[in-house]
Amino acid sequence: MFNNSFWIIFAIIHFIIVLLFYKGFGKMGLFVWIGFATVCANLQVVKTVELFGLTATLGNVMYGTIFFATDVLNEKYGPAEARKAVWLGFSTLLTLTFVMQGVLLFEPASSDISQTALETIFGFLPRVALGSLLAFIFSQTLDVYVYSAIRRIFPSDRLLWLRNGGSTAVSQLFDTLIFTGVAFFGIYPAGVWLHIFISTYLIKFAVSLISLPYAYAAKKMIPNDERSS
Repeated sequence: MFNNSFWIIFAIIHFIIVLLFYKGFGKMGLFVWIGFATVCANLQVVKTVELFGLTATLGNVMYGTIFFATDVLNEKYGPAEARKAVWLGFSTLLTLTFVMQGVLLFEPASSDISQTALETIFGFLPRVALGSLLAFIFSQTLDVYVYSAIRRIFPSDRLLWLRNGGSTAVSQLFDTLIFTGVAFFGIYPAGVWLHIFISTYLIKFAVSLISLPYAYAAKKMIPNDERSS
């Protein structure tokens, strides 16, 4: 019961923070958030929890904020800026994976207390990162394309929910399939993997629904750096 209520609060706080980054730092704030969230989500995903009767991995809220941030960039600055942000997130995760594998190669001192913990998190990261990298670049590129396509057909601000929710629902489906397939298939029994796939997608979709009012808030928001220019 605690997980369920805390997860909703957790999600709301995340989207408020994204808006604060955007308000305070404008477009650059969203770029920074995407880099940060990409790394953070891939660390959180190692942990599984029970949510609403489903077994799910953490990181779905953080990952959902990336789609939200790229949609805001697409809406207010165009698909070119959104694609640039996608590649920033991709490059950040790739760099993290490479650097941390080097860290693990150092022989720890006899007094070291962190090697085991680092191996637990980052030793699993290459497979998680590979799944995430493939899923991220494909799904985020698809999200930008679908969002732009829906916007051309339904340009009204009233239908922002359709652009935001529709593009995310489609792209997150492929994202979940690619990520869970690469990262977890074969590690868990097939039945458990299928459960993780379904629950992960449902939770990601729920996150996209939570993000809708924040999309309208971002649409109306004028960042501080643009207000003063």
